[in-house]
Amino acid sequence: METDAVVLDVDGVLVDVADSYRRAVVETVARVHGERIARSALQPFKDAGGFNNDWVLTDALALYVLAREEGFELSVETFTDCIAASGGGFSGARSVIDDELAADARERINAALDREYNREIFQQLYLGSDLYRDIEGAEPVLDEAGYIHDEPVLLNRETVDALQTRFDVGILTGRPAAEADIALDRAGLSIPEPHRFTMDDWEAGKPDPAALQTLAERFDAETVAFAGDTLDDIRTAVNAETADPDRTYHGIGVLTGGLTGDSGRGAFDDAGAEAVVETVNELPELLESRA
Repeated sequence: METDAVVLDVDGVLVDVADSYRRAVVETVARVHGERIARSALQPFKDAGGFNNDWVLTDALALYVLAREEGFELSVETFTDCIAASGGGFSGARSVIDDELAADARERINAALDREYNREIFQQLYLGSDLYRDIEGAEPVLDEAGYIHDEPVLLNRETVDALQTRFDVGILTGRPAAEADIALDRAGLSIPEPHRFTMDDWEAGKPDPAALQTLAERFDAETVAFAGDTLDDIRTAVNAETADPDRTYHGIGVLTGGLTGDSGRGAFDDAGAEAVVETVNELPELLESRA
């Protein structure tokens, strides 16, 4: 397997976001809606698809909490299975709720769910007061240090050098551009603007393949390896292969996000991963052995 270009996800691949983004999801719902759901409940949402954006995940978790107050009895596992069957994402979550609850209950839920306010609280928790002022251009209502400072770097300097010496390297992330810049700077990875896609560049989000295809075109690559920590990352590569048959796309699962161990490997394999690695730092050896 010859690889011309390597595209990397950021969260769960370059930096560990268990105590930042995922914590912000749980804490936002707890502060706004008064119920703290276990952090382990987030992975089934991610696996269902359509939740690459953690603001959307926050809204879906809030929707679940509000629905339970109206008598919704499905467990997280059953709920997320139904979301997957309904197409994934927030629209899938809302569809499941709509099928289970009466019209008056749905109206109360819709009235209580303020997605813009959820986003504001999420960003204040995640960025902290100072960065929130700088990046969002607004005055925070919370006084927070920011979970963004609790993101250990997963990428070794040796891996950066090995990848950038041998391959064209790009970034494909659901982060906003400003937050992607912070993570890349911490990871010591310099990527020119044309070789990165963030939330600000690409409305559809994963697993839509358009951004990955565009990177392949910009690299003039015949074969692209895309490494990510979620099933939607793998689905992005699979979808790109279908949409762009003149190129080869390989999805590589990385076990430093929510998917871990043998169960994580199995889930990646089922989604169509070409390979699974324990960390991003195994990529140079993997690609060398397959070259």
